[in-house]
Amino acid sequence: MTTQEIALRYGMNPHQKQAKLYNEHGELPLTVLNGDPGFINLLDALNSFQLVRELRQATGLPAAASFKHVSPAGAAVYAPMSEELKKAYFVEGLELSELATAYARARGADRMSSFGDCAALSDIVDASTATLLKREVSDLVVAPGYTPEALEILKAKKNGGFLILQIDPDYTPDPIERRNLFGLTLQQERNNGILDNSAFEKIVTENKELPESAKRDMLVALITLKYTQSNSICYALDGQTIGIGAGQQSRIHCTRLAGDKADRWYLRQHPIALNMQFRPGLARPEKNNAIDLWLEDELTPVEEASWKESFSEVPRRLTREEKREWLKGLSGVSYGSDAFLPFRDNLDRASRSGVKYVIQAGSSLRDEEVVQAANDYNMVMVYSGVRLFHH
Repeated sequence: MTTQEIALRYGMNPHQKQAKLYNEHGELPLTVLNGDPGFINLLDALNSFQLVRELRQATGLPAAASFKHVSPAGAAVYAPMSEELKKAYFVEGLELSELATAYARARGADRMSSFGDCAALSDIVDASTATLLKREVSDLVVAPGYTPEALEILKAKKNGGFLILQIDPDYTPDPIERRNLFGLTLQQERNNGILDNSAFEKIVTENKELPESAKRDMLVALITLKYTQSNSICYALDGQTIGIGAGQQSRIHCTRLAGDKADRWYLRQHPIALNMQFRPGLARPEKNNAIDLWLEDELTPVEEASWKESFSEVPRRLTREEKREWLKGLSGVSYGSDAFLPFRDNLDRASRSGVKYVIQAGSSLRDEEVVQAANDYNMVMVYSGVRLFHH
């Protein structure tokens, strides 16, 4: 059944009433199959589905995103996972379809930020994906459809209150978009730019060896950035994001934030992390918190005492030197920027997190300095010529 209007619980905050979703020009492309949507739910759902739809179109692979507060915590296309990565993502021993694998990767990129996410899926949701999603702390899912078995599994989540949205994958919005702000209306053309292999034509560094795997990862980074609150930086590897820095006023702060997340993603695969002995009954979110605290260089005495209670056998903490040594194994990473890089400091920081391939808009006043930085690290840098600001 289609409709032109969906009533919402409330707006951005509970005191903001008269909230609804409607279409002045016809039927909505969105159907609520279960649950009661809120304003932010729909902001996440509509942004995240565009992301996975474009990833599917660009790569031909099933795609997934884990969205929180109108920016992705992670995004991925299907690629097989190693046993170590499955263990780091808490999915060892599970039978995962290609779509389920894409979501496991998207959520595993930053499991702390993905807590209570909006899960966006490019394909019809199967039982494997629904089973994976049911076991995670998640607020809603949006997809083009669901098998009967998958729908039954998801309707049982959150005591029957899990929000399930179905969206028409062929919906084409009006090319002009409008936004009301402070009682005034802003208007612009939608960002309908297509990101494909044409983005890789202008290689500006001495090193011009750009493998197909790096092109895939650059597409993952760019399409993710297209739906990330700016300024934004994305590190990607093996068909998934591994670090996203969103909404910072300074680009170097985005680079540091995303790089720190990429480092933590890789450190979670350290043998000590993979073999931690948690106390019986500890939930996965609590395990995530414990691993995250394990990665801190120092804890207060109160934090230390609380942290130790998570384990049946308290793990040894890594020294700074051990962390640096382990991070030397992180390599072949792709780095995307939603605009030009104004200073070389972005690449100086990115080099510490295994970045080999860089894609950015180009046309900075300091392009020569930035290209020299890429050459200093033997990186391959591409000018996409496209700015991808999103607000």
